[in-house]
Amino acid sequence: MSPPLILLDPYPRTRELIFRSVDWERLQACGTIVTHDGEGQMPSEMVDEHIAEAALVIGQTDLPAQRLERAARLKAILNVEGNFLPNVDYETCFRRGVQVLGAGPAFALPVAEFALGLALDAARGITGGDRAFRAGEERYGLAGNHDAFLLTEAPVGFVGFGHLGRALLPLLQPFRPRIRVYDPWLPDGYLREHGAMPAPLDELLGCSRVVFVLAGVTRENRGMIGARELALMPDGAVLLLISRAPVVDWEAFLAATRSGRLRGATDVFPEEPVAGDDPVRDNDHLILSAHRAGGLREALYRIGEMATDDAQLLLADLPPVRMQPARRETVGRLRSTPGRTYPEGSDR
Repeated sequence: MSPPLILLDPYPRTRELIFRSVDWERLQACGTIVTHDGEGQMPSEMVDEHIAEAALVIGQTDLPAQRLERAARLKAILNVEGNFLPNVDYETCFRRGVQVLGAGPAFALPVAEFALGLALDAARGITGGDRAFRAGEERYGLAGNHDAFLLTEAPVGFVGFGHLGRALLPLLQPFRPRIRVYDPWLPDGYLREHGAMPAPLDELLGCSRVVFVLAGVTRENRGMIGARELALMPDGAVLLLISRAPVVDWEAFLAATRSGRLRGATDVFPEEPVAGDDPVRDNDHLILSAHRAGGLREALYRIGEMATDDAQLLLADLPPVRMQPARRETVGRLRSTPGRTYPEGSDR
């Protein structure tokens, strides 16, 4: 028998960005790899030439129903971009038994670690203190901590409890926080098993001094945290926008922080890259980060490692264990956006 055929189409990433040499060698040992060396996605004619023989597709290749129907040998699609995008006919995949896997778990720990750093910064005024010092306006000792507070034993809220929430929880445990979680896709018993207290959104916002927004975007939760919800938060509370900007009403978020009643931090924005004259840059009560929480070499190499591990399992007719499977019940409700446009010279 001929070796399995693997289509590698990783754009907007590159092979070198996600595969260490050891993992690339392991993947090459799995079968014959057909890849596209030029810019952008693999050309349609190249996909059509090989899709009938492909056992695996690694990447974000457009796979409508018509193309999938020709993919008689296809076992799985391993998406290495991070989101389940709408360019795949998921229903056809489920019907045909083609597994669709995502790389989201590779980013969970790096983003969780970054989120903890933002929480400490916001609670203790680290960035604000640095700005004041550089402007010659520093205040020493207690006077410089008039709005600071301990993260230790603070009431904390998680909006969403997927891979990111589960990665953040153990990082927070040494601070002994009281954690409430709002996630309508998870039962209360599941949250309690993880040591969290299930709570309605209004209760969580009203009781938490630090709120982490960790939920992905769905058709139900766009703008879920708006002016009414933000008004429930205690004065001086901190809202950390970690997952996706559309989960909050962006203008309401900016208004609540610009006034100084709330403090915040965000690693994500409605449009990226952010315009140079965007007023968000002048908001002194926001810590700003250029969508860099997960953009570590270690995280990107983890994608290649995970994809190679699961490719080996799939080709041995074993279930994948490293990447995130698309679920029939939820994938159609996700509203992720395609890869962003990055400034020249930036890593993706």
